[in-house]
Amino acid sequence: MTVQSSGPEPAAESGLTILTRQGHPDYLDLPWDRPLAEWHDVTERLIRVRRGLSRHVVRMVQYDGRVYALKETEQAQAKHEYRVLRHLEDERLPAVRAVGVVSGRRGADGSLLQSVLVTRFLDFALPYQYLFRTTSPSLLRDRLLDAAVVLFTRLHLEGVYWGDISLANILFRRDAGALMAYLVDAETAECRPALSDALRRHDLELGVENITGGLYDAIAGGLLEEDVDPVEITDDLLDRYHRVWAELTREDEISADERWRINERIQRLNAMGFDVEELSVVQSSDGSRLRIRPVVVEEGHAHLRLRKLTGLEVQENQARTLLNALDAYGLSLEHDAGGPLPEAVKAYRWLSERYEPVIAAIPARYRDRLDDAQLIYEFIEHRNELSRAAGRQVENPEALVTFVNDVLEALPKEKAIIDQEDDADPYDAFLRRTGETRSV
Repeated sequence: MTVQSSGPEPAAESGLTILTRQGHPDYLDLPWDRPLAEWHDVTERLIRVRRGLSRHVVRMVQYDGRVYALKETEQAQAKHEYRVLRHLEDERLPAVRAVGVVSGRRGADGSLLQSVLVTRFLDFALPYQYLFRTTSPSLLRDRLLDAAVVLFTRLHLEGVYWGDISLANILFRRDAGALMAYLVDAETAECRPALSDALRRHDLELGVENITGGLYDAIAGGLLEEDVDPVEITDDLLDRYHRVWAELTREDEISADERWRINERIQRLNAMGFDVEELSVVQSSDGSRLRIRPVVVEEGHAHLRLRKLTGLEVQENQARTLLNALDAYGLSLEHDAGGPLPEAVKAYRWLSERYEPVIAAIPARYRDRLDDAQLIYEFIEHRNELSRAAGRQVENPEALVTFVNDVLEALPKEKAIIDQEDDADPYDAFLRRTGETRSV
């Protein structure tokens, strides 16, 4: 047996080989001599989580509160997907994190078993079917489609051909008032220096087919209302994609005295959540016209600033909310101090005097409803609502009383692990009818 931290692969595999990244378990206590489908009652590490459908056998295990997804597949596919996911991580693209590959597995009778890809499961991540059941469909549709479109465009901008665009291959996390989409299956993905328009179109065509079929299946399974029109949804998704892609990539020609339009273009991109690293500006030979094209680097200028100031790792819309709260508190600190304060000082005091006390005041039984940043967002919204109703600024201690007593109980239970009380969840029944379960 070989247990190896992430690095060069062994030249030859004479037995069980577990390739893992540093900071994660070695998984030696798992029953690798059995197919994943036979892990029932074999290991206590198996847990149930809400996740999407998979054509492969997938099992979830837990180590010290961290959840890992194990997917059984051919060795070449497992290693390919591991490399692709590592590339997506290096490019800061929203996808699950690859942790390792287990190969050289043999059963008790000596038969060769499939390899296993290990990924870190996204805490508080949800499949689209669950979101449709628990959120207002009219509100959800816009948020879900916007999140999916941002994911598709970011992948295509970075030269990633997915090859299997599907809502079933995406998990969503709540991001303040929006959603953030994450790729969870990259076995067909290819990473290139750039994508041709033909490849992008082909990727989208496959995606439309997969998404339409998945929505029809969800309707048939009772997970979506019958008045949902899959064709209308995919048409809307394509329209949004093309509009976003055009905004991100088109080249504008403007008059030399209309330079203000450059700032307008940048502001529209920032509003979508994309940073502009540089502008390509070409002046016509007579100096009367300018051609501009932005170089977009990534989504997320707000969360990068928040991480730099506080160390908090949150999503983009959550970061905007927290930065607004930080900046407002910083202004009050400067007013009390009678002058400007360093950004680092204001950030430290906001973190220690506002953010952390609110999190500490939330009872432990509610901490797994939503992640910390989302809980803070919900609290800020509640406090602002109280302030508007009272016609005055409601402070944190007062707002926390009603937040804990009235709001938290109504928040969705979106932790990764599913309690036994959720056995009657219709999503489980749907998965069983389609030959896949979340629990084993």
